[in-house]
Amino acid sequence: MTSLIVSDLIQIVMTTLTVGSMYALIAVGVSLIYSATGVINFAQGEFVMLSGMTVASLYGSMGWPLTTAIAVALVVVLFYAALLTLLTSILAARISLIGVLIITIGASIATQGIAARIWDSDTHRFAPFSGEDPIRILDATISPQALWIVGVTAICIAGLIWFMRSTMAGKAMRACSLDQAAATMVGIPVKATVLLSFTLSGLLGAVGGILTTPLTTIDANSGMLLAIKGFTAAMLGGMGSIPGALFGALLIAFVETVTVTVGSSAFKELPTFTIIILVLLFLPRGLVGGRNEIGLQHEDLTRQ
Repeated sequence: MTSLIVSDLIQIVMTTLTVGSMYALIAVGVSLIYSATGVINFAQGEFVMLSGMTVASLYGSMGWPLTTAIAVALVVVLFYAALLTLLTSILAARISLIGVLIITIGASIATQGIAARIWDSDTHRFAPFSGEDPIRILDATISPQALWIVGVTAICIAGLIWFMRSTMAGKAMRACSLDQAAATMVGIPVKATVLLSFTLSGLLGAVGGILTTPLTTIDANSGMLLAIKGFTAAMLGGMGSIPGALFGALLIAFVETVTVTVGSSAFKELPTFTIIILVLLFLPRGLVGGRNEIGLQHEDLTRQ
């Protein structure tokens, strides 16, 4: 009996870390773009979808080398991130911030439609990096791909935290997150910083798609739900905070895992939407706390 309980706990912990890592890559990307622009990017999930679908097509179906397929996927995602940067930067000077947010939702829907035309609406996957034989710990099973997801995510987030705290470009991003006008006055190139935030966000999403597709599959319509999960995690931890986004992602993953374990997979999405409603009502700055501003301010990105 004790062994069974321990196995269940191990399974819950590993599932939480695996799912939480996937959500964390999206949530941190959402926080990066919000910090630099004040815009919540609901097309964030499309970074994951595009990279996963590209690698599944080139490597899984056409037999390209994995490294080549990954390189092409990164180029596709970076090009998409550059388009989003241009789109939001131009529109931010002409319409309200809510309008820009709606534009990102429209971009997500349009991307889903284009992806369905290029590929299809079926689910896709490719072979895991280290085979599919599970690792057994007592009665719990762990996929080798899950270890890839957790390990690479930890490296990416640790590297990003170091980058933000120790490099001039990272410090410039932090300065822009506090006050873009002041950052411009001291010579920080705001446009380049905004592009960098979208680029890093896109790379995080691309890594997420490449790592998780062998384990969870991907389809052309996956992006919006993933973006909602990432937004919820970022809001829960504190929008604009990288540690907060990580904490929020792990907490949501834990609640989802427990819900599926003790309840039913039919209720898997219920915690996410419940949490986002509660956070927006009672904790608008999240559990950890994000940017200093209480409200979203409209930034004229094109003139700075």
